[in-house]
Amino acid sequence: MPKHPVVTEDGIAELVDAFYARIREDAVLGPVFENKIAPEAWPKHLATMKRFWSSVMLASGAYSGNPVGVHRGVPGLERAMFAHWLTLFGQTAADLFEPLPAADFMAKAERIAFSLQLAIFHRLGAPPDGLTLPHRQVG
Repeated sequence: MPKHPVVTEDGIAELVDAFYARIREDAVLGPVFENKIAPEAWPKHLATMKRFWSSVMLASGAYSGNPVGVHRGVPGLERAMFAHWLTLFGQTAADLFEPLPAADFMAKAERIAFSLQLAIFHRLGAPPDGLTLPHRQVG
């Protein structure tokens, strides 16, 4: 199947479905998601994630929510899991999209992961140890 040359709603839907299928099978992240999201709640979660990524990538305004609050309420979520999440997300984006849109997804995902880590794990007055910074491209 050819890769998506640009980001579209259909491409976002395919990415979200494929990525969360990987997440659910993953030995590290699967149990965290399964403990938080009941089997019957997965369709709603996937629809929410499609709206979220549509808003992020296409500025559609389809998503309104509180990602920080949601992630703060996830039992067993650890800072190190964000790097693993990014690896799986990057692999999925690269599988489905041409290099430029895949890189655009990753740039946004890295900023989101950075922001979530800061909001969830950083304590005022403490050094930001263990914080995964987004990669910056030069050029």
